[in-house]
Amino acid sequence: QVQLVESGGGLVQPGGSLRLSCTASASIFKVVNMGWYRQAPGKQRELVASITSRGSTNYEDSAKGRFTISRDNAKNTVYLQMNSLKPEDTAVYYCNIVPPRPTFWGQGTQVTVSS
Repeated sequence: QVQLVESGGGLVQPGGSLRLSCTASASIFKVVNMGWYRQAPGKQRELVASITSRGSTNYEDSAKGRFTISRDNAKNTVYLQMNSLKPEDTAVYYCNIVPPRPTFWGQGTQVTVSS
């Protein structure tokens, strides 16, 4: 059973930064594509950023230029550096493989951008 544990969320003012972390419990992490997803209240969960096992990245349009996804395979961890945060970035952020596996969803980490 693979477990994904997200951390690093919090309350930040507009224009601020946060770094999210997601640690996987299994070594399978090293060979799969990983993604950060988010779900805002009343909206569907969406893929924000993804990274292949070799490090190639892709971003949803609103995240381009502001978010950076990275991974440390030695630590089974994927990161999401979020800069220039906006109120519309407020959501619960999750990590999962790409495409996502339903049984892998964790609790997520809440990001709130507000003054």
